[in-house]
Amino acid sequence: MRNLVIGNLPQNRRTLNLGEYAEDATLVMEEQPTREKRPLFIEANTMEATLEHLKSDCIIPVFAKDNEATLSHVSFIETVQDAARTFFQGEQIELPDIRVSHVIKGRIPEAIHKPASQLLESDKTIYYERCAFVIEIPTIYETVNGNKLTLTIGGVRAYNHTNLYSKKTAERFKVFIGFTCKVCTNLCVSTDGYLSCLEVTNTNELYRAVLEMFHRYNPAKHIHLMQSFGNTCMTEHQFCQLLGKMRLYQSLPQGFQKSLPRMLLTDTQINSVAKAYISDDNFGSFGNELSMWKFYNLLTGANKNSYIDSFLDRSLNATEMAIGINAALHGDEKYRWFID
Repeated sequence: MRNLVIGNLPQNRRTLNLGEYAEDATLVMEEQPTREKRPLFIEANTMEATLEHLKSDCIIPVFAKDNEATLSHVSFIETVQDAARTFFQGEQIELPDIRVSHVIKGRIPEAIHKPASQLLESDKTIYYERCAFVIEIPTIYETVNGNKLTLTIGGVRAYNHTNLYSKKTAERFKVFIGFTCKVCTNLCVSTDGYLSCLEVTNTNELYRAVLEMFHRYNPAKHIHLMQSFGNTCMTEHQFCQLLGKMRLYQSLPQGFQKSLPRMLLTDTQINSVAKAYISDDNFGSFGNELSMWKFYNLLTGANKNSYIDSFLDRSLNATEMAIGINAALHGDEKYRWFID
């Protein structure tokens, strides 16, 4: 990693030099990777899964016209994991935290005529249409506005974004590298750390694309951006004005809406932002000014209620919104409509 500088420190400690943008962060090395129990990084309509379950209990869908196999969720996760181990060699790479949704059920041929109530587990087949995962690298971290952030990689696979009724073609994936706010597991995603439509035909292409994304990502710039959010606050009146405009956004005439920056949060998620402003223990500010860092985390917290296939796009949009509103508070015109 180009921004990682290892000095003559004791064996169990290293320093991540984030350059001119951010303060040094201390890296603590541990022997074995483990995945601690923590709040969910995504909540809506998902269940936990393990690599072993995906390997042993799930079939792999194929392209209908030529019966060619798709890249499995397991291959996707393990390829990104291998790329991380290569690029961040010597760092602690945790086990993947995997969430799945939209189970597709089937039967083996011998069970076609059985009543559903008589089906044995061995008669059933399943796979999950959508899968999301994150892998934390806890030895690379920084404290931003009083909150610990750890470097995190991950991705999303949604078979509904690939035409399985055709012959084998390139398959779509979403991958990212960013930071996780440890107090709430909110994901912080930036433009240079996100591939929203990665199309590949095999794991070699996937591996190379993920490594290239790691090389392009600038963690120092990302940290500096998030630190800067703590330097600006909005009044409660401005926040309420912003919430109202966000609610209006989806109902605007199409032409008028296109003239504004995009805003992807749903009405339900905007309601979650309002509730969290009042009651969230970490980022609520009811009756007080709201820092842009807290506002950003209210957005990313609400985004946990997105479906898997829209989760990362809305994560990036939360960053875009926070940057834009922050600039508008300093006089920039692009996002001015939201706070005027």
